[in-house]
Amino acid sequence: MRISALISDVDGTLMTHDKVLTPRTCEAVAALQARGIGFAAISGRPPRGMRMLVEPLALTNPIGGFNGGQITNPDLSPLEEHALAPETAHRACDMLRGYGLDVWVFSGQDWLLTNPDDSHVAGEIRTVRYQPLVVRDFDGVLESAFKIVGVSDDHDYLARCEAEMQAALGEAASASRSQSYYLDITHPQANKAVGVQRLAALMGVPMGEVAVIGDGHNDLGMFAQSGLSIAMGNAPAEVKNKARFVTGSNDQDGLAEAIQKYILDA
Repeated sequence: MRISALISDVDGTLMTHDKVLTPRTCEAVAALQARGIGFAAISGRPPRGMRMLVEPLALTNPIGGFNGGQITNPDLSPLEEHALAPETAHRACDMLRGYGLDVWVFSGQDWLLTNPDDSHVAGEIRTVRYQPLVVRDFDGVLESAFKIVGVSDDHDYLARCEAEMQAALGEAASASRSQSYYLDITHPQANKAVGVQRLAALMGVPMGEVAVIGDGHNDLGMFAQSGLSIAMGNAPAEVKNKARFVTGSNDQDGLAEAIQKYILDA
């Protein structure tokens, strides 16, 4: 089949477990581009938290932040934006607090939280490479929130919260776990099934010629939309089972392996 673009997840796929972009990954993406095959990234991260990818990967195509909720050019100038409706944002925030979860809000280009001592804050700073704003409450910022996150180390409990929140919010929002410890609430159009279609359209590539690669439950939507789906070796079994191919893990340069084996040499 003809592949004209590869759209990749970031954490657990493009980056190693330690949030490193390896030389082999950079070389593989460069080889794609030299072949005339486009490359773009989509993630639950804010676009601001994807800036570190632009130079080493020589990105020229749009970036899909917040699972497609905020699509920008590589210089972070906006192309498409889908913020949560204010009433939905307030309801989601109240529900997450009701579950006893720590809550983070991404509004505009800012990351806001009330508990800086949460165990995942330091890791997220290392991931997105900017500091959160510590606030007393979220008054005002929920009027322009792109993503609200519930944080918990009880992964099974968070999975139950995901199902309950999606049922409660219905078509007003998308609830999905970007990591086993993060429950993301975004605009209903801010999910990877829609986001990958918007990126492909902006790149001028039909979905039948798009390959996608990812490792998480929130990547299943783009698996279903693409011409070729690839799961990382570190993905859960239920994600691997939905992909056409499975490559090595993110700590074994699985993305580079997939580019070579399933796209360049195919």
